[in-house]
Amino acid sequence: MMTSISKDTYPWLTHYPDGVPYDINPDAYTSLLDLIENSFSSFPDNQAYTNMGKTITFGELDELSGNFAAYLQSIGMKKGDRIAIQMPNVLQYPVVMFGALRAGLVIVNTNPLYTSREMLHQFNDSGAKAIVIMANFASNLQKIVASTNLEHIIVTEIGDFLGFPKRLIVNAVVKYVKKMVPPYQLPKVTSLNTALSQGKGVTYQRPNVSGIDIAFIQYTGGTTGVSKGAMLTHRNLIANVEAVNEWLMSKMKDSDHEGPMSMVAALPLYHVFAMTINALCGIKWGALNVLITNPRDIPGFVKELKKYKVNIFPGLNTLFNGLLNNPDFKDIDFSGLKITIAGGMALQKVVATKWEEVTGCVLVEGYGLSETSPVLSVSPLNGKHRNGTIGIPIPSTVMRILGDDDKWVELGEKGEICAKGPQIMLGYYNRPDETAKVIFEDESGRWFRTGDIGIEDTDGFFKIVDRKKDMILVSGFNVYPNEIEGVIAQCPGVLEVACVGIPDDKTGEMVKVFIVKKDPALTEQQVKTFCKENLTAYKCPKQIEFRDELPKTNVGKILRRALRDEELAKTAK
Repeated sequence: MMTSISKDTYPWLTHYPDGVPYDINPDAYTSLLDLIENSFSSFPDNQAYTNMGKTITFGELDELSGNFAAYLQSIGMKKGDRIAIQMPNVLQYPVVMFGALRAGLVIVNTNPLYTSREMLHQFNDSGAKAIVIMANFASNLQKIVASTNLEHIIVTEIGDFLGFPKRLIVNAVVKYVKKMVPPYQLPKVTSLNTALSQGKGVTYQRPNVSGIDIAFIQYTGGTTGVSKGAMLTHRNLIANVEAVNEWLMSKMKDSDHEGPMSMVAALPLYHVFAMTINALCGIKWGALNVLITNPRDIPGFVKELKKYKVNIFPGLNTLFNGLLNNPDFKDIDFSGLKITIAGGMALQKVVATKWEEVTGCVLVEGYGLSETSPVLSVSPLNGKHRNGTIGIPIPSTVMRILGDDDKWVELGEKGEICAKGPQIMLGYYNRPDETAKVIFEDESGRWFRTGDIGIEDTDGFFKIVDRKKDMILVSGFNVYPNEIEGVIAQCPGVLEVACVGIPDDKTGEMVKVFIVKKDPALTEQQVKTFCKENLTAYKCPKQIEFRDELPKTNVGKILRRALRDEELAKTAK
């Protein structure tokens, strides 16, 4: 059932840009397959993705993804089977993603920088039967593959889609000069190019996929330290695409832009923000996505941006700040840039102000979660944006503030941000206990608890003021203290450990741990080395402090909040 929105009920609707409806139709397409096929037939000659000097059109993406879908079916993959994708932003990613969706599979997006421990949990928890992995990360898969249920391993190298002879040169440089591909041995490996070639000779059978079928299992952290998979249906994602489309296209229609649009894809496509905005909205618009494989290489990033007059730029505060601090960034032609949206972490006012000064384009903030496909709110693009807020709910979305007594609070009062709308996940895969903690129903519908503490102003703008859960936000990525503590507790010489997030100018927050030693000889470097072996880089503690004891409750529970308050008091001085 659609969430019906009334202007008389919700104050934020008075700030809606002209032409943006209060409601969208989450059943505009039967499934993402309909959306994909419609775009392929509508924009065959439009450029779809470009990376490392190679560009493919939507017609070519149609052919390549179709071949991959046919290959997957030929090896016995059936509708509903899980396939993991573990790659950075390269041309292979959209081919594999759209091919898997066309085969009716469920995609398990996997951070390529995950350690073997993190990979093992995600693959086994999701029940993944196949994986497409970049060769650079295959050595990590080798360590755990025998403990998984993976039946099909497809490997690609970074330059595989670049054509001859560039493909050979790039792959050789990456492997032998930069030594970015550690040696590995995996059973029954198929190269992606071989899979695509074999798929050409196979007849593709379009599966019968509906809106209630799961499209993605998108992993997010857990309060218990175990990562949980948010089940996002085809309908969830269509709803978010339709709402975001109305929001952003109202701005594009008001601009002087003509012809196909172009977008920056610097956020990784495995991240839910880029997956929806860049990949799914991009295909609806027939837009070109400029894939940035390594956005940390700011000089290289700027050099790439100079080649294109991009119209839409999704990103996060640290990315925009890094670009603004590059001396060559100001020399880019920004005349085509109409929309810049920050998500994933809080947008700093100084960054937003400087961005507008340099580019001439307003930088607005949005808000969402993996569980909400992801967008819930965005600041208006009609000049009514408000820095320091997460904007207002997008079409068909309602947000309210819930008090500690589980009752809705008055405007201006603090409480947990809750949301309802057609983009809210089905639940956590195989975790009804965790689902029950965040989903509840009342007489008005089905609500999701975000875990963020916020305020709704009297005119409908929302602001985040704190976090109910102890989650740490590092450059837009969720880090959960329980996971960090669980890993470090296994480090020899550690007696007790507590993990908190502390403010950081570059990443928003950084991870700090407090440790009580069991072995007096334990060093900071030993802890850091252990963490590096077991945790992705952004989860590794940047600060380690040894203490004789940790603050605890009467029943012995470690008081993370007390430690965090200590750190905040230091920064306030």
